[in-house]
Amino acid sequence: MKTIGNIEIKGVKKLKTGKVREVFEAGENLLIVTTDRISAFDYILPSLIPYKGILLNQISLFWFNYLNKKTENHIVESDFDKFPEEFKNYEEILRGRSAIVKKLDIIPLECIVRGYITGSAWNEYLETGRVGDEVLPSGLEFCAKFPEPIFTPTTKESEGHDMPLSFREAESRFGKELMEMIKNKSIDIYKSASEHALNKGIIIADTKFEFGILNGSIILADEVLTPDSSRFWFKDDYKVGKSQKSFDKQFLRDYLMSSSWDRNSAPPELPEEIILKTSDRYITAYENLVGKKFNAVI
Repeated sequence: MKTIGNIEIKGVKKLKTGKVREVFEAGENLLIVTTDRISAFDYILPSLIPYKGILLNQISLFWFNYLNKKTENHIVESDFDKFPEEFKNYEEILRGRSAIVKKLDIIPLECIVRGYITGSAWNEYLETGRVGDEVLPSGLEFCAKFPEPIFTPTTKESEGHDMPLSFREAESRFGKELMEMIKNKSIDIYKSASEHALNKGIIIADTKFEFGILNGSIILADEVLTPDSSRFWFKDDYKVGKSQKSFDKQFLRDYLMSSSWDRNSAPPELPEEIILKTSDRYITAYENLVGKKFNAVI
């Protein structure tokens, strides 16, 4: 199975190489291509995950469409057959894993919404009794559901770790009115998506969104509710007080934490078994959320 780790398009300017995505000029718009790279603990791993780029792109496209009545998004065109002429010779690497999107003034903020207490939120709660700005009652159990989703923004850093922000700090950086709109929009999107996912047997424990500004409007951008940006749990297996069976990037994180890698040096190649199991989890996420069997040829 062919994997895509790096993309060059002759005669087209590459604007950015992220951990997973490559961004190119596309006239007044941008072309975003999702590779099969995977990152963990702020490192890009040397191994590629089969079908990952296609799966992430298709899951995001599903959600952009599903949430279209809730929020405007940055998608201009996702059908490769309608792409500009300069991309036509690159069908093998672009079909299914790319989209033409609007150019936005991206807000440098990770808009994290948490519905359940897990991950770094659990550690913060154990240390301080809080999650973000919220003071929580004592005695909460691991992976318990919050009464209402909690908004915990962080900075969006080009290098290194994203840093937590209090809502007041975010307001001072981006303005009170903008932050209120972003917070409300993020929670509203999370609630709507969670309702759909629960009907498909999936709990969205937490997720993150990114937004940009175009002509004064807040636009949903980047990726949406994918296994890279979210924690997905099986509803039927969910039990408070224990680790949950997930189908997202947490499986890979858990493997790396159990390995001999010290997280201060270059990450190792992944064993074939871990690569394939990671790919299978992303396929499971796609098939459950989208409701279709995955076909690698989109």
